[in-house]
Amino acid sequence: MTDDSLPRLAQITDVQEVAPELRHQLIDCWIEVTNAGGAAGFPFPPVDRGHVAPVADELLRRLHPQRSRLVTAGFGGVLAGWVVLRRDPDRLVGHWGTVHHLQTRPGFRRRGVASALMRELPRVARAELGLEQLHLAARGGEGLEDFYAGLGWREVGRWPGALRLAPDDTRDEVLMLLDTL
Repeated sequence: MTDDSLPRLAQITDVQEVAPELRHQLIDCWIEVTNAGGAAGFPFPPVDRGHVAPVADELLRRLHPQRSRLVTAGFGGVLAGWVVLRRDPDRLVGHWGTVHHLQTRPGFRRRGVASALMRELPRVARAELGLEQLHLAARGGEGLEDFYAGLGWREVGRWPGALRLAPDDTRDEVLMLLDTL
């Protein structure tokens, strides 16, 4: 039995697994999130397909079973959100991974999409990639620290004033760690 109120999660490890419709929806999601003010990799909205498609295509080309995975969340075949988990192949730092581009389409917010994606990452990291910890960087001033803390992450540092969104809007970059995989 499935619960239709929960998003269906899927994992992609190779660009060959990405259907054209998923690519289209992923790009649309990124555009919608960015233009709604989301901190998902394009800090200066507005953006359109011309901005996002080449970056999305490069992200998809870099998917690899041991180095970069795309985790998606959807409802009824519609992409609601996604996140990328990466690991560096260097032995020095290969025991931890980094989280990138967590986003939920505005029309699917408050339905647990981001939380479901972030709860899936530790399982993938530990069971499938053998990782011991996860790192991420978040834009300060958005309340993201509290969201991540509620999922077991802790703040381990900040780069004060690292992100200049506008002449009168400079934010910290917040460094977060999840080491209870």
